[in-house]
Amino acid sequence: MEAPIPTLQTLKSRPEFLAVRGGRRASTPAFLIETRERLSGADKTEGARFGFTITKKIGNAVTRNRVRRRLKAAFAATADRYARPTCDYVIVARGAALDRPFALLVEDVTRALKTLHENVKRRRTNDARSPSARTDAQKGST
Repeated sequence: MEAPIPTLQTLKSRPEFLAVRGGRRASTPAFLIETRERLSGADKTEGARFGFTITKKIGNAVTRNRVRRRLKAAFAATADRYARPTCDYVIVARGAALDRPFALLVEDVTRALKTLHENVKRRRTNDARSPSARTDAQKGST
C-alpha cells in the first residue's frame, strides 16, 4: 500500500493573497515566503493555508507549473511539523526553485518556516526592553 500524498489548503482569491502582504518574511535561494496570522476566529479551524505565486519571469507555463508542483510538494512534506495552523503563507518562487535538488528545497522550506516563527519570539523579547535600557545602550555607544 502506498503512502498517502499530503495535501495543502491553498489561498485562492486575490483578497486572500493581499491579506498576507506586509507580514513577516523569510528569503531562500528558491523562494520568498511571507506570512500573517489570520484574524477571524472562524478561519482558524482550517489549518495553515498556502498561496503560490510564480511570475512569467520564471519561464513559460510548463516551467511555472513544474516549479509550482515542486514547491507544493516541499511544503506539503514539512507543513505538518513547522507551519502554524492559524497562519496564511504566500510563497513567491524564484528561478532557483526549478533546478535546486529536492532535498535542498525541503531544507529551505524547513529553515524558512522556523525563521518566520523564531522572529516572533525575538521581536517580543526586544520589545520587552524598557525605554531607559534602550537609552542607556545608545549613550554608551558614542
